[in-house]
Amino acid sequence: MLSLIKLPRVFTINQVPKVFHEDSIISGYRHPRSSATDCILSLFQLTNETLNIWTHFLPTWYFLWKLVTVVLMQTVWQDSFTWPLVIFLLSCCIYPLASSCAHTFSSMSARARHICFFFDYGALSFYSLGSAIIYSAYVFPDKWVNSFFHQCYIPIAVCNAIISTNMACYSRLGLPFLQYNHDIVKRFPECQSPKFSKCLRVVAFAYPYLFDNIPLFYRVFLCVGEGCTDNDTNILHYNHISLAFLTGFLFATHLPERLAPGSFDYIGHSHQLFHVCGILGTHFQMKAIEQDMVTRRSWLLEHSIPITFSNSVGAALLCVVVNLIIIILYSLPLLSAPVCQEKKCGKGSKKTSSKVCPCC
Repeated sequence: MLSLIKLPRVFTINQVPKVFHEDSIISGYRHPRSSATDCILSLFQLTNETLNIWTHFLPTWYFLWKLVTVVLMQTVWQDSFTWPLVIFLLSCCIYPLASSCAHTFSSMSARARHICFFFDYGALSFYSLGSAIIYSAYVFPDKWVNSFFHQCYIPIAVCNAIISTNMACYSRLGLPFLQYNHDIVKRFPECQSPKFSKCLRVVAFAYPYLFDNIPLFYRVFLCVGEGCTDNDTNILHYNHISLAFLTGFLFATHLPERLAPGSFDYIGHSHQLFHVCGILGTHFQMKAIEQDMVTRRSWLLEHSIPITFSNSVGAALLCVVVNLIIIILYSLPLLSAPVCQEKKCGKGSKKTSSKVCPCC
């Protein structure tokens, strides 16, 4: 059937605008003015984005199955102890889905690319908050349960998630209406300072992760004696932590493609490995949390902070609302850009140029 469909052609790095360039990826680029249909068809041809899409799209259904199982098999709405698990699993569904959609439709235009990844960043920061909510409920070591830090943990995690989204969005184009608007894109900092932009994005996602995992790091690496919650679950936490750091390493270093540009354009480049390690890490994280939830339930219900709407569902809703406002603010200048200018820049839709369109 697919043999009867004309698949979109792919391009080299010199044939697409700079905003679409990926570090050390030479070929396999889609047309920078692809239609939505072309983007969907590209799922079934080998481009440098194909495996980026599938490595997150398929796991979305696995996490969705886990979420539906929890909702149907447990009395979720009557048992507030289960709420953090539902929020976490929801965030596990959203972040790979947002990522796969961003990678699928990011070649529709330069403006669409930025907006797609704004949503991707928002989903990742929501996942970081989902992790914090579930760590607060089930993972905190016995010594720290009900401590001052425990009481401040969720509010700080909400702030971190919001700052993370803002910082990651800022790393692409700068401040909306000040550094870019519908008339001109100064392209600070991504195109003018790509290394600074990359560092900013790494920090935007690394620091919420490190903060969220403070209680876990203390529990598995530093805590000794009574109250350390030393149980069989810790091996799953070790697996998750190892994969999380490997994920961050791959995202920051662009290995292995940086060692042999052009050799890993389609299969084996760092972003694909980053996706795979991230999903495996999330899987081990989920398994560890489920085990902690079961084995520590009675003790936590007696000694831990009560799980309420405000420190679980309410915190998640606040994060979603504020993240959407941030994404809208960063997207408005791009959405209000005159269509005629972009058409002029993309004149001759079948031709591509390495020159960046100033209105994109």
